[in-house]
Amino acid sequence: MEQNYDVNQRPTKGVHFFAPHHIVQEDRVKQEFSIKDLENLSGVKAHTIRAWEQRYALLNPNRSSTNIRTYGGEDLKKLLNVALLLERGLKISKIAGLSPKQLGQMVAEGPSVSDEGGEALAKQRLKLAMMTYDEVLFRGTMQECVDRLTFDGAVLSVALPFLAEVGVLWLTDTICPAHEHFMSNLLRQMLFAEIHNAPIPQPEEKGKVIVLYLPEREIHDISLLFLHHLCRSARRQSVFLGQSVPFDDLVSVAAQFEDVCFVSYCTTSPAADQAQEYVDRIDRTFAASKVTFHLGGGVFKQAAGGANTTVHTDGASLVQKILH
Repeated sequence: MEQNYDVNQRPTKGVHFFAPHHIVQEDRVKQEFSIKDLENLSGVKAHTIRAWEQRYALLNPNRSSTNIRTYGGEDLKKLLNVALLLERGLKISKIAGLSPKQLGQMVAEGPSVSDEGGEALAKQRLKLAMMTYDEVLFRGTMQECVDRLTFDGAVLSVALPFLAEVGVLWLTDTICPAHEHFMSNLLRQMLFAEIHNAPIPQPEEKGKVIVLYLPEREIHDISLLFLHHLCRSARRQSVFLGQSVPFDDLVSVAAQFEDVCFVSYCTTSPAADQAQEYVDRIDRTFAASKVTFHLGGGVFKQAAGGANTTVHTDGASLVQKILH
């Protein structure tokens, strides 16, 4: 299963996997992580984590009867903060000597999310929000980013690159589907709210209508939602159909408009080895019409466009074509 959230970022892949161990305790979820999970989430190599444990007692893992380490949420939070301070140029020998309070103060005294270069801190906070299902932390972090970068900048520079990293975490069994769904749906809420609050462009006589859709069995719609938002921001008339639209329905939709352009950004469907067949089907079906299609996403990387269809190798060219 492939996951990609950004119209500009490199596609990422995800596969079906077993989730990290979860234990329900009282009214919250307590999560346990392997040392490999910590490596994937923090970027610190497992052998380095072990060395820091031995030299500085940096983390406090539980050990099984067979001496296998497991780590809790506080260990993850501490390691993420350590990784952030290392990125700022501090030495591990100094960081390891800090108390939890001092560590938090050092992180707080550095660049904030609202400062230049605050994207790294924002992504760290989004990881914590994801792992603890903390919507308040997500909203606060993204609002600070929006205040500094504008909505579009926050999505492009922080949220979508972060979700691209989430796709990699799927590959490594570090997170479970619930983590990805939690963050993806929060981002969807942001996009839907922004789209809902934007003025609806008035239909122009003989003006082009952009219809955004995903083919059957394609459900990853965040990139498409962002395209819908960009259309609204550019005062372009757009219709959002969303996930898994039957191909035959496109014919009836096209009949409703005099000048229509279909746009899709796909990550899983059609399969890469069926992408050219999908393009060819479009051209056969709409050969006698002025209907145009613009298709983007990793699945179309090896496909060639046709008479009615343009294939885009990256999101930037797709946006440029449909909005300019």
